[in-house]
Amino acid sequence: MFAEFAFPIFEQSITDYHKYDDVNQPIENPYEKGSIEHLLYAKNWVDTVQWHYEDIIRDPQIDPVAALVLKRKIDASNQVRTDMVEYIDSYFLDKYKDVQVKADAKINTESPAWAIDRLSILALKIYHMNEEATRKEASEDHRAKCQAKLDVLLDQKNDMFVSISQLITDIENGEKYMKVYKQMKMYNDEELNPVLYQNKK
Repeated sequence: MFAEFAFPIFEQSITDYHKYDDVNQPIENPYEKGSIEHLLYAKNWVDTVQWHYEDIIRDPQIDPVAALVLKRKIDASNQVRTDMVEYIDSYFLDKYKDVQVKADAKINTESPAWAIDRLSILALKIYHMNEEATRKEASEDHRAKCQAKLDVLLDQKNDMFVSISQLITDIENGEKYMKVYKQMKMYNDEELNPVLYQNKK
């Protein structure tokens, strides 16, 4: 059950980040480099830092220059996040490379790693919604509304556990096959973003 295996690693990353709650703190990945656990922890750490970048940049009092610097960090973070998803898909591609795909096998709209990416973000939503549902200085009405949202998120987590497990089982059995598309983001590429390549002239 890969989703059930990955989720506690995501929770550990989120908890470790919030020991200091500082977007500039260095990652201290506790897992062996090269392991899937190491990759999952690193993936969620990027998501967690970016979550807080997105909070900071919405400060209505933020200095415009600081906001631009932060926007560049968010762009870079998005690229790292995409790369890590592709690394996770490489893990699945290698793991199931010898599976005999059935003639009537179907393809999914998203790869296993992109489903795991959504699970990583869901872990962050659950953590922060739980904070709001239990925030002592918040009103009772606020906590109740956040608890209702948290209940939905927890239900979604269980559904994702099932659906990711079903997808991976189908791949293992040759009933579905993986086809991974590189995301080919254009905005960071000097050859593809017209604003960047026109400024090179």
